[in-house]
Amino acid sequence: MRFVMKKDYNEDIRLFKYRSTFFWYLALVIGCFLLPAVLGEYMLAQFTFIYMYSIATVGLMLLMGYTGQISLGHAAFFGIGAYTAAISVSKGIPFLVSLPLAGLVAGVVGIAVGLPALRLSGHSLAIATMGLGFIVEEIMVRWESLTNGNMGFIVDPPTVFGIALDTERRFYYLCLILLILTVVAARNILRSPTGRAMIAIRDSEVAAQAMGISLPKFKTTAFAISAFFTGVAGGLYAFKLTFINPESFTIMVSIEFLAMIIIGGLGSIHGAIYGAAFLIMLPQAIIMTKDYMPKFIADQTGLEPALYGLMIILFILFEPMGIYGRWLKTKFYFEMFPLYKKDSFKREKKYFKAERH
Repeated sequence: MRFVMKKDYNEDIRLFKYRSTFFWYLALVIGCFLLPAVLGEYMLAQFTFIYMYSIATVGLMLLMGYTGQISLGHAAFFGIGAYTAAISVSKGIPFLVSLPLAGLVAGVVGIAVGLPALRLSGHSLAIATMGLGFIVEEIMVRWESLTNGNMGFIVDPPTVFGIALDTERRFYYLCLILLILTVVAARNILRSPTGRAMIAIRDSEVAAQAMGISLPKFKTTAFAISAFFTGVAGGLYAFKLTFINPESFTIMVSIEFLAMIIIGGLGSIHGAIYGAAFLIMLPQAIIMTKDYMPKFIADQTGLEPALYGLMIILFILFEPMGIYGRWLKTKFYFEMFPLYKKDSFKREKKYFKAERH
């Protein structure tokens, strides 16, 4: 097992813990750029969806995994981003302006939600954000002059510097580049004073206040950043499908986002991506294994949602650290073998007396 002697604060917050880590990530990025050479269009489309949803789950992870604020309304930010990008392009605004604009509009709504929700936490905050999802969905349906209501909105393929991103390969590269930028941005936010304040709020609001951290400021900032990333992902989603309607942004989408970060591993950027990949590939795994399932199970129409729920329950009960947590445990086992102890990752229940409910 490797240990790094840290001599100053800058070493403690550097982007890569070990020098070799940079080269592993570089190899991974190069591999992702080479994937279109070996994959067909269908699998390429699945990876594109993984990248899009990963951008949204990274945003939700910053809010839930690193700030401790529960949200069941991220489908609203996703939908706001999608409609903002689609409408902007239809009005003649360039794609390179429309996509950031989608994130900014969603971020402004995130601030509007974060301010009144400052006094809420836990289940109360989850219900409040869920209410936002219902409100935004209803606005999408009723504001027909702007959104076309239930008739839906046709989205033209985006164009960047005169190049139409109308092929699977071109759009794949766009989503991959934006995911890389999102992950780098999220990592830099987390190692900044803002990110450290968000983590302090997650661990203990009382202790954070005692250190002079402004809860209203940083909770609202977390909502805004999270909504921005989710809005950008929604804009990509609109251009990918080329058609959107309010039914694409229901409460089930928020639950899917929640499932992704729980299964991937709360409190980890890696977990956000692992969870998105797992749940995007789950339907493909169901399709491939249906022939081997008993007929009375394979013929059930609600098989996929049932498996979503089952996966969440199993991970919460048996692997609360998610897929990324399981990877860390496996890696730690081989690093410490034969000195590994079973209770190395056992959680300790620590809380302040003033925070008991």
